[in-house]
Amino acid sequence: MDLWQLKIFCNVVELKSFSKAGKTVHLSQPTVSSHIKDLEDHFGCRLIDRLSKEAVATKAGELLYSYARKILTFSDETEAAMAEFNGKIKGRLLIGGSTIPGAYLLPRIIGAFAGQYPEVTISLIVEDTEKIIEGVLSGNLEMGVVGAESSAKRIFQEKLIEDELRLIVPHNHPWSQRKAIPLNLLVSEPFIVRESGSGTLASIQLNLAREGYTIEDLKIAAELGSTEAVRQGIKNKVGISILSTLAVSEDLKFGSLKAIAIKGLKLKRSFYLTRDKYRSLSPLSRVFIQFLKNELIELK
Repeated sequence: MDLWQLKIFCNVVELKSFSKAGKTVHLSQPTVSSHIKDLEDHFGCRLIDRLSKEAVATKAGELLYSYARKILTFSDETEAAMAEFNGKIKGRLLIGGSTIPGAYLLPRIIGAFAGQYPEVTISLIVEDTEKIIEGVLSGNLEMGVVGAESSAKRIFQEKLIEDELRLIVPHNHPWSQRKAIPLNLLVSEPFIVRESGSGTLASIQLNLAREGYTIEDLKIAAELGSTEAVRQGIKNKVGISILSTLAVSEDLKFGSLKAIAIKGLKLKRSFYLTRDKYRSLSPLSRVFIQFLKNELIELK
C-alpha cells in the first residue's frame, strides 16, 4: 500500500468510475484496476463492487476511504507546511461548498487564487450543506462554505457574506409584474422545494416558522435535488420557488425569470466559513481563507 494507490482508490470512490478515475491521474482503466486489486490483495477483502455502470465502495471500501482521505489530507498538509518553510505557497487543498457558494461563488475565487498561486491545486466538492459539514467533521474536507448554521459542537463558523433570497416566478406568471406579494398568497400556488439537507430549504423553513407557517402549509408540487433543477422546474411551470438571486442572476438579467419580495419574510441568509474547531489550519488553508475574505470584501 502506498499513497499513490490510495489516491487512485479515492478517485474511484468519488467518481464511481475506473475510467474517470484513470483520466484524472492519466492512467488507463486496466492500470487503475490493477492498483485497486493490489489494495484488495493487501487487505484481503473486496473494496469496490463493479455494479452495471458504477463502481461502488463496499463496506470495507467505505472504511478504507475514510482513513485514506485523512492520510492524503495530512500528506498534502505536510507538503504545504514544508513549502511554506521554504518561502513557497504550494500544495493541494480540498474544500467543500454547498450548492450556491459551490456553484456561484467559490469557482471564481478559486480561479483568481490559482492565478496568483499557480503551484497550488484546489479541489472543490459541491454537496448540500449537511454533507459538507459531515465532510468537515470526518476530516475529509479541511473547510467548507455553507448557507446554514450548524449546531455541531465541533464546528466553528464565521459569517462571510449575506445572500438575498426572493420568490422566483416565470416571466409570464400572473405575479411577474408585482414587486411584492403577501405571505398568505404564497400558499395558493404550486411550490418547488429543495431536498432535506439544503441550506436554502433550512432558511425558508426558519423564515416561515417566524411567521407561524411551516413548509407543509405550502402547496408542494415537487421536491428537487439541486438549485439548477428547481430553476428549470420554474421555467417549465412545475411551480414557483424561493431561490438565491445569485443563482438566477442571468435569468433575471435577461427577463426569463422574475424575482418578487414576500411581505413579512426577511428573505436573507448568510454563507459561513465552516471548519472543525479542533483541527489546526494548514499554512495553505490560512492563505486561502485570507484570500477568500479579501475577495468577498470586494463583492459586498
